[in-house]
Amino acid sequence: MSKVNIQPLADRVLVEPAAAEEKTASGLFIPDTAKEKPQKGTVVAVGSGKKDEPLTVKVGDTVLYGKYAGTELSVDGQDYLIMRESDIFAIL
Repeated sequence: MSKVNIQPLADRVLVEPAAAEEKTASGLFIPDTAKEKPQKGTVVAVGSGKKDEPLTVKVGDTVLYGKYAGTELSVDGQDYLIMRESDIFAIL
């Protein structure tokens, strides 16, 4: 898990996406053009929540989110997604 100096606001969460699968279950390598965007990642920072709506997720949680959830950003060469907690489907 990366250490990053970004503090999300309100109900936003910063997620480090899991690496895309490199090969199939049968051992075939997947080319970059065919890789699926990961829908799982690790929470690296959380906002303070909204009034009367504290955040459920915490730093270190592994979460599932929608394929098109969040906004991509890159900090020091590392890719992250920033999204609202409501874009997260589940904690694993």
